[in-house]
Amino acid sequence: MEKRKLLYLINPISGSGNKHSVQQHIERATGEAGLQFSIFPSVESGDYSFLFPIIEEEKITDVVIAGGDGTINQAVNSLRHLDVRFGIIPCGSGNGLAFSAAIPKDIEKALRIIFSGNSQWTDAFMINDSFACMLCGLGLDAQVAHDFANDPKRGLTTYIRKTVANFFSAHAYPFVVTAHGKQMNIDAFFISIANSNQFGNHFTIAPKASLTDGLLDIVIMTKQNKLSVLLQVVKQVGGYNQLRELDLVDEKASVIYFQTDALRIINPEAAPLHIDGDPAETVDAFNIRLLKHCFRLIYP
Repeated sequence: MEKRKLLYLINPISGSGNKHSVQQHIERATGEAGLQFSIFPSVESGDYSFLFPIIEEEKITDVVIAGGDGTINQAVNSLRHLDVRFGIIPCGSGNGLAFSAAIPKDIEKALRIIFSGNSQWTDAFMINDSFACMLCGLGLDAQVAHDFANDPKRGLTTYIRKTVANFFSAHAYPFVVTAHGKQMNIDAFFISIANSNQFGNHFTIAPKASLTDGLLDIVIMTKQNKLSVLLQVVKQVGGYNQLRELDLVDEKASVIYFQTDALRIINPEAAPLHIDGDPAETVDAFNIRLLKHCFRLIYP
């Protein structure tokens, strides 16, 4: 039977909770489970190459990340080429990847899932040279992410406030979207590229999305009046908008929803970008491709 050794990464500033309490829970529960472990703080740069020799020499089997989607993105990207499983203790503001994988925010329950050690190969994707575990977006939701990151207050209330403020000032951006030879010229409030079914906080933008199906779900909210946008968001979140085969997509629809493993987006007016909920620098063109079976994630 495999001898497990856990390495915990704790983000001291993610979300709005008490990270000292998180560490105490980890130390007590892991000790009671009889597992060897070590704890390191996450690093702002996202470069975890300093852990390579530690993981190899100490024969670490599992890297467990206590943080939000941004911290998870950086740690997985840095360490995914190593022979380790990844666990999550959700401590962020949205926790989209964790909730997509049915990992609860309760620390004790999340730890029990980690101790079970049941892992599954999980997809990710690249957007140009940047790595994404779960979701990236252009337009309205990205502007919210930028404003949220600049606010000293964290949490769901702040995110809702930023979303409402940006909704009323939002405008559509022109895009050219190409997937498997089909080109669409679209004005849209936002484009979401989803490997998971979550924005975060159990808000489902791509109901059919799966972390393990080898496909990305593309959701495009096209230009329309704001009342219609609200209605279409409710329909999309509720799963009422039909997932279309790419060949049958109507680019004049209020919501365009399809699946693909690769696409290209031309972004001539520099719509803002977020990657896994964190603001990112935008450019005028994006090449997006799936990374099938990218890393092993511990699931319930």
